[in-house]
Amino acid sequence: MSKPNVVPGRSSHVSVDAGRLWTGGLATAVVVALTCWVGVLLAQGVLDVSLAKTAVVLHVSDSLGLNYAVTAFLAAVAATGLAHLLSVTTPRPRSFFSWIVGLTTVAAMILPFTRDGSTASRVAVSIINLVVGLCIGSLLTAVLSRTVVDAERSWQRR
Repeated sequence: MSKPNVVPGRSSHVSVDAGRLWTGGLATAVVVALTCWVGVLLAQGVLDVSLAKTAVVLHVSDSLGLNYAVTAFLAAVAATGLAHLLSVTTPRPRSFFSWIVGLTTVAAMILPFTRDGSTASRVAVSIINLVVGLCIGSLLTAVLSRTVVDAERSWQRR
């Protein structure tokens, strides 16, 4: 088990078990990627909805499911970095993290409606983006509660 990292030169009593935080973040990224892939499979394979192309999905192959999954994986890794940064620099990082993830999720849900495509396609992409945002937010918040130690418990209070 890695030792918690205390930021040098700071009077804060917050310490982060960075190894466990990032392992939890990578586990979150895998869950989020699989969730995305299942969402695309459900929409296209079961519901026969041709999904709208979104500007934010990275192009790594000809498979929309793989492209979406890779993009979601990287979003979860970026969110882990954000969670780590907020944990060592801000008071009440869970509140800031929740707001940032929540607003980003809402933006990701609105984005499909700014692109061309059928209503069914736009709704399907919006729902997939909602589920991805909920996964990232809930799983990383749980990881934060197990990997960040605040001796004063100031950030853990709601």
